[in-house]
Amino acid sequence: MDQRIIDLYDEYTHAPLERRVFIKRLTALAGSTAGAMAALPLLESNYAFAATVPPNDARIEAGQVAYAGASGAIRAYRARPKGVAKLPAVVVIHENRGLTPHIEDVARRAAIEGFVVLAPDLLSPLGGAPADEDAARQLFAKVNPATALADLVAGVSYLKTSADVSGKIGCIGFCWGGGMANNLAVNLPELAAAVPFYGIQPATADVPKIRAKLLLHYASNDDRVNAGVPAYEAALKAAGLSYTKHVYEGTQHAFHNDTAGARYNKEAAELAWRRTVEFLRATLGA
Repeated sequence: MDQRIIDLYDEYTHAPLERRVFIKRLTALAGSTAGAMAALPLLESNYAFAATVPPNDARIEAGQVAYAGASGAIRAYRARPKGVAKLPAVVVIHENRGLTPHIEDVARRAAIEGFVVLAPDLLSPLGGAPADEDAARQLFAKVNPATALADLVAGVSYLKTSADVSGKIGCIGFCWGGGMANNLAVNLPELAAAVPFYGIQPATADVPKIRAKLLLHYASNDDRVNAGVPAYEAALKAAGLSYTKHVYEGTQHAFHNDTAGARYNKEAAELAWRRTVEFLRATLGA
């Protein structure tokens, strides 16, 4: 697919653009209304693919929970392997659509690897994640980042008091959630590990506050996010912090999301996930 179309979709989902403006510009790039309508399903998420691990998989226990957040009750998806008394825990932080079927699937994937997993819906203070992607992105304009961060910190506290959590806790974040994973590492010294996927970087002045080990995943064709990588890496080195960075050549922002159509890259996604599981096991002790 034309890189200009993918870049336009990234602008649409993150600026965000009004849908009518996006469709008008997409039509111009595609050359016709028919071309734009043909390209659209290749860009938008299809949650029918969000079942790498089915919800009723016999290896896990999974379902909806709620915990006390800074902003009130936070809806979340919780998953864990069956038959193990205590395990390390992982917080999975969603993109700018709230808690979607894809993120619930990621939580189940982490659970079968040996973790207690909590995936909060950080749109809970605004009524929860809408099923419609456009509505979710519009609702995200109302999210207070400081409140969302406080609700994530409360999620870690919830896990720390859970009888089935052994102690060490890490996080994985995607897109908007990748940026939140970076900021959670800045603001929570007891966080043991953070794995941001194509996440916006924290302020360089805050980097020395990080105590977590970091595994950073980036797409090569992601200028918006990658613009902040050199300064982040320089600050990490200056602070003597433990991190590993991977850039996946030929990939787009959201390359890990197997519901994301043309942006998904199976080879890179599987490699990044394998590296993530190995890193979390080594860091958290699963």
